[in-house]
Amino acid sequence: MSTEDMMSSPPRIRILLSEGASTSAREAITALTLKGYHVEICDPDAHCLGRFSWLIEKFHRCPGLGIDPEKYLEFILDQISTGRFDVLLPIHEQGFLFARIREQIAAHVAIALPSFESYARVHSKVGFSRLLTELGLPQPNTRFLENSRDLASIDEFPVVLKTSLGTASRGTWIIRDATDLERAVDGIQAAMAPDEPLLVQELVQGYVEHAQGVFCDGRLIGIHVVRQLAGGAGGGPARKESIRRPEVRTHLMQLGAWLRWSGALSVDYIFEEKRQIPLYIDCNPRLVEPMSAWFANLDLADLLVRVSLGDVPSGILESHEGVRTHLALQALLGCALRSGSRREILRECWRLLTRSPPYADSREELTPVALDWLSAIPVIATALWLLTAPGAARDLSRKGWGSHLLTPSSDRYIRTRMDGPS
Repeated sequence: MSTEDMMSSPPRIRILLSEGASTSAREAITALTLKGYHVEICDPDAHCLGRFSWLIEKFHRCPGLGIDPEKYLEFILDQISTGRFDVLLPIHEQGFLFARIREQIAAHVAIALPSFESYARVHSKVGFSRLLTELGLPQPNTRFLENSRDLASIDEFPVVLKTSLGTASRGTWIIRDATDLERAVDGIQAAMAPDEPLLVQELVQGYVEHAQGVFCDGRLIGIHVVRQLAGGAGGGPARKESIRRPEVRTHLMQLGAWLRWSGALSVDYIFEEKRQIPLYIDCNPRLVEPMSAWFANLDLADLLVRVSLGDVPSGILESHEGVRTHLALQALLGCALRSGSRREILRECWRLLTRSPPYADSREELTPVALDWLSAIPVIATALWLLTAPGAARDLSRKGWGSHLLTPSSDRYIRTRMDGPS
């Protein structure tokens, strides 16, 4: 490229990711960098997952959203007020805080978010369930408890218990009998306010599937749907395959239009084979692990940036079917959870290294070693850790909220004490 061409090339779009610890953030780094964006991340953990990458331009150590949302917001506003960034990408639960002061943030950078009322509605498991009822969309048989003191009234099993707040299966308990309920009571009461409602759902059987879309002012512009082939830790998929579900696309369009959604929105559901219907069980108002869609020829991360900047494509873009991907990190954790065996973990390591079945026709989406060799370090460290102590995977899945995520107290603080839109 000549000097003249370089001088005439448009500057790279500069993006700040709101955290760097989640698998979604790690995958967004890859997808955005492959598109040519300048990417920086912030996180309270200096050794977060996204830090193990040569692709990021800069890492910023920030206060934890879950510990002090005011200090975290102050940090973000300091960063974006400098004019160094074009887009703020709320990659995880930080969107709840940003939606609360959306106009204040939009004065400095581009951001794609709905109103705080819409965000809060689907951010709550109870709120999402009630919205499904209003719209006539399918979900498992559901009832509500006014507070944790009503737990003793549960006398039919198995059920799924959910608090309003929770991510990565935190705030969710599968209760198969009265003994399970007794064991779970302390954890449930610790994860919620005394007078917070609980959601009780029937435990249904079927395929676990996930759908996510990108919206602009209520209009769906891109959708990706996957079936979970194997689970990892915290309820997330370790292996998945892209599929198409026209009825899910229709339901997402209904949700997005009713909420006048802008940005990314993801739903989880159980696909009941007998009745051929999706039963919706959860909603994440954010982008979730976008490299699966990228391999299936749909760049959701790029779509989210374009919507943020006001560059909205026409029509609805949809990913290709039959594309299999996996996350080695989740595969190892899932293997350890299921087997608790060093021998099985070694076998899983060998299958991943040699691309043996079930990984022969699958693409690694979380750690792009060929592109970014530094991303291999967390996987290697996890494998060694699990081989030393296979039971550690179970301890990890029980671990509380990380400081980059909302806690029940920080969630209540943002809802009730922070200054929202006037």
